[in-house]
Amino acid sequence: MKRKWILVSVFTVALAAVISGCGNDDKNDNDSKDGKVQLRFATWDVAEDMDRQQKLVDEFNKAHENIEVTLEAYGSNYDTKISAGMGSSDAPDIMYMWNYPAYADGLEPLESYIEKEGGAEFKEKFSDTLWNYNSLEEEIYGVPVGFTSHVLYYNKDLFTEAGLEEPTNEWTWPDLQNAAKTITEKTDAKGFAFQMKPDPYDFEMYLWSNGTAYCNEDGELKDSLDSKASKEVFTMFQNMEKEGYGIATEKDGTDEFRSGNAAMFVSASWAIEALNEDGMNYGVVNIPSFDGKKSVSILNSSGVSISKGSKHKEEAWEFIKFYSEKEYAKGYGEMNTPGLEAFLTMLDQSDGYRPTSFQIDNWSEVSENLSLAFEEIFNPSSMRDVSEVLGEVAQQ
Repeated sequence: MKRKWILVSVFTVALAAVISGCGNDDKNDNDSKDGKVQLRFATWDVAEDMDRQQKLVDEFNKAHENIEVTLEAYGSNYDTKISAGMGSSDAPDIMYMWNYPAYADGLEPLESYIEKEGGAEFKEKFSDTLWNYNSLEEEIYGVPVGFTSHVLYYNKDLFTEAGLEEPTNEWTWPDLQNAAKTITEKTDAKGFAFQMKPDPYDFEMYLWSNGTAYCNEDGELKDSLDSKASKEVFTMFQNMEKEGYGIATEKDGTDEFRSGNAAMFVSASWAIEALNEDGMNYGVVNIPSFDGKKSVSILNSSGVSISKGSKHKEEAWEFIKFYSEKEYAKGYGEMNTPGLEAFLTMLDQSDGYRPTSFQIDNWSEVSENLSLAFEEIFNPSSMRDVSEVLGEVAQQ
């Protein structure tokens, strides 16, 4: 699984037009052909993943005499095209989705459809943890298809060279720090790599693991982002860098890990393919915990949704039922293999958490402020005081 599930540029300008109406009878004039309902299905995937999706579309079409689904591959232009389609009441009937806060006004609520399928019985086909990531304000807008949790990757050869036992699922952050120091002293590698300017969406998992978050239940940053527990997290990462056994990287640490310049890093499942291609001798375990607290992972998750403007929502739902179960089973199976069980453990441990991006209206502004804060705290040329920086952001 690759990180293409998480598209980082979101164009919301056209969404205002969505609120004014659910559809346009002048649109989709060709929504029926040869007695079949025509449905458009938009994906952001490319290459072999799109080929796999096309096979599922063909399988569905073959089994349904009255419905024909056409796959539309938008690639890197996904957000632009979805926003434009919603703004002109010409959005695809079915679409991949992850940024529900940005697009919810243009999506069909799915709770009533799920209830017709047995409600809880239907939901049980998917991990409980994922429904939070496909919902907004208690309303479900997508059915889970793709997901990945985050784990700790470690280089087995470097641990052997340093004379250390390999990490375990019970590791705490002090365990990681002690091992990182030893590896830095006894090998040519740094012990741990992390991103100097991490995606704020991803980094919140460390705050959750220490009993806090960016914001409270009312969406307020003050006394959460700048709480003692939050400062402990930021200070820990900064100290690892200051003391020389941690390295803050431009990217997420994968490159340093692949080159043997870092023994550990935290990432999602999209690193697996490259590491396997390199023939690396690596392992994965749970993210370390804070003082016995349960470690928590952010989830990078995608769902499939129905456009609020679709003229054939029941048929679209038939496709979503078919497609979501197939894709979810594939993703779950990839992680439920020997040596990769930590991904599913972290998935289960992370139930009940919802990113701040789903809770506040000005996430784009907050995310930008957090990115600047990360750089001021972790950039070697600045290394600003954690309390001072977080206090400034919490007041904004």
